[in-house]
Amino acid sequence: MLHRRNLMTGLTLVVGALLGYGAAWGLPTPARVQAELPTAVAAREKDKDKECCAVPGREVAFTSFGGKEGQSKSANPRGSTTGPTDAPGYDHPNQYIHMKPTEIAPNMEPVIVHPKQVEEAKAKLTKAFAKHGKKPNFLIFLMDDVGWMDPGFNGGGTTVGNPTPNMDKVAREGLILRSAYSTPSCSPSRASIMTGMNPLHHGILRPPMYNEPGGLDGIVTLAAILQQLGYYTQGIGKWHMGENEGSLPQNVGFDDYYGFLGVSDMYTEWRDVYFNPEVALSPARFKMMEKLGFNHSNVHCVKGKKEVESNYVIDLKTIMDLDQDWANYGDKFIRDKARAEKPWFLYYCTRGCHFDNYPNKKYSGKSPARTVFSDGMVELDDIFGRLMKALEETGQLENTIVILTSDNGPEQEIPPHGRSPWRGGKGSCWEGGVRVPTFVYWKGMITPRDSDGLFDQVDILPTFVAMAGKPGAQLNEFFPKNRYTDGIDQTSFFLAKEGESCRRSRIYTLNQFFAMVRVDEFQYIFTAEIQDGFFKRGDIGGFSGPIVTQTGGAICINLYTNPQQDVSIGVRHIPMTVPVMHEAGRYFEVLKKYPPNFKVGFAGN
Repeated sequence: MLHRRNLMTGLTLVVGALLGYGAAWGLPTPARVQAELPTAVAAREKDKDKECCAVPGREVAFTSFGGKEGQSKSANPRGSTTGPTDAPGYDHPNQYIHMKPTEIAPNMEPVIVHPKQVEEAKAKLTKAFAKHGKKPNFLIFLMDDVGWMDPGFNGGGTTVGNPTPNMDKVAREGLILRSAYSTPSCSPSRASIMTGMNPLHHGILRPPMYNEPGGLDGIVTLAAILQQLGYYTQGIGKWHMGENEGSLPQNVGFDDYYGFLGVSDMYTEWRDVYFNPEVALSPARFKMMEKLGFNHSNVHCVKGKKEVESNYVIDLKTIMDLDQDWANYGDKFIRDKARAEKPWFLYYCTRGCHFDNYPNKKYSGKSPARTVFSDGMVELDDIFGRLMKALEETGQLENTIVILTSDNGPEQEIPPHGRSPWRGGKGSCWEGGVRVPTFVYWKGMITPRDSDGLFDQVDILPTFVAMAGKPGAQLNEFFPKNRYTDGIDQTSFFLAKEGESCRRSRIYTLNQFFAMVRVDEFQYIFTAEIQDGFFKRGDIGGFSGPIVTQTGGAICINLYTNPQQDVSIGVRHIPMTVPVMHEAGRYFEVLKKYPPNFKVGFAGN
C-alpha cells in the first residue's frame, strides 16, 4: 500500500540533490547555511552600532557600507546600473529568511526567539494566575471543511451570503492569523492538533473511513498531557481519529467525550436516494452498510469505561439536529464548570459544514445564499456565539483562551462548498487546501490585531502546554525520546502587544510526501497535485488529480505577489529561492533522523 523503503530512498536522493545543488553553485550546505545565519537576537545585536537607517519597529536595516572586512568598499552596493539608490529600505515583522532559529532540543523544531516578547508574555501569565487563582482554560472551536474566505473576518461572511457576526466580533477583539495552516484533510489535521506532529510523524495520512483500521493508537495527546497538568478534558463533536480501542477518546486523554467517532457523510450518504441511489435503492448493499463494523450512533465516552455508550442512531432525521445537540452539551459543560477548582480543556468540533449538510427547519434558508453550506455556516456562527455567551455569563471569559479554526480548506468535489481565494482545496497542499480561517482570543490578554506570521495547527499543543506550566524543552517530559515535535510554542506571539511569530518556516505534507516549504513570503515546491490532471469536467477538487513528485527543481512562488500560485519566480529570484530550498534540505535531514510513520494512507506505487 505505502512503501516506506521507497520513501526513505527518495529522501536520501532528494537530500543528496539539494546538497549537490549547493556544491555545484559553490554554496554552503543546509547545515552551513544555518550555522552562518544570525539568530534574531544576534542579528540585531551585531548591527546596533553600525550606521544604518532608522526603521520604525525594527532595529536592523541596510548598513551604509558594502563588502566583508578586509575587502574594498563597493562603489554601488545597491541600486541599478544607472547608479546607487539612497532609498533606505525596510525590514518587516515576521520575516526571518536571514536569521537562524534556535534549537531548544534535538527532537523539536527550532524556534525564532524574541526575548522581549517572551518576558512580556511571562509577566502577563503571572498576573493572570494571581488574579484568577488557577491556570487558563482552553477552548478549541474546530469547524469542518470551512474555507479561508467563508467567515466575515477574512472577507467572506455577508459578502458570500452567510453572515458570521459572532465570529467576526470576537476575531476583531483578538489576533487574526492570516497565515494559519492545517493539513490537506480532516483526520490528519485533528491528529496534528492532538499530537503536535505533522502527518509524516503521527502517521494518519488521510481520513479512515467505514471501519478501516488505524488511528491514534494510544499515542500521547494534548488532552493526556493536560490531564497530567491538572485539567479536566472534555471533547464534543466529530472525532475521526480511529474507532479501535487504543484510539477512542477516553483512552487517549479525555475525561468525557460526546459526539460521533467518524465523519458526517459516513452516517447519511448511503441512506440518501439522491446522493447514493446505488446503495439506498439496493437492499443487499444497504444491508451491507448497516452491518459494517463502524459505530453508527452518536456516542458518549467516559474515562475508565471500556464500553462506548451509543445514544441514538445518526440517520437522515437525527443528522439535522446534531450540531444543536452538541451545542446544548457544550453550553451545559461551560456553565457547570463555572465554579470548578480545576481548569478545563474543551475540544469542540462541529459537524458543519462537511457534506452532506441537512439544515433543520430553523436554519433552512436562513442564509442569504440559501444553500445548505451557507445555512450551515450561519448555524455554526450562532453556536460559537452561544458558547462565548456562556463563558461571559459565568465569569470565565477572562481566563479562557479561545482558538477558532478549520480542519482544512474547502471541499471542492461536492457542491455547494466553501470558498478560498487561494489555489486548490481540501485534499491538496496548495494554499487553498491548507490555509484556514483562524483567530486566537483571550479577553484582556491578547491585543486586537492581525498578523501574517506563520502559525501551524501543530503549534497548539506546545503553546497550550507552555501556558499550563511546561514551556520549551520541558515538553519532552511527556514524550519518548524518539518522538519529534513539529509544533512550536507561540505563547509570546499571542500575548505580547506586538508579538511576532516564533516559527521560521512552514512544512507542507501531502499524503506520504513532504511536498513544499514556506519561509517568509516564499514557497518552494517539489511535490504537488494537479487537480485537473485527470479530469476536465465535473466538480474537481483536491482528491481528484495526479500527484507530481519530480519538478524542474527551481519552482518557487512569492505568495504576496502571486497568491494564485500560478507563476514561478524561482530562477529570477535565486537569492531567495536557494535559502528556502536549503530549509527543505534541513527538514529532509529531520525525516532521516525521525522517519515517517504510516498508519492510514492511500493506495499507491
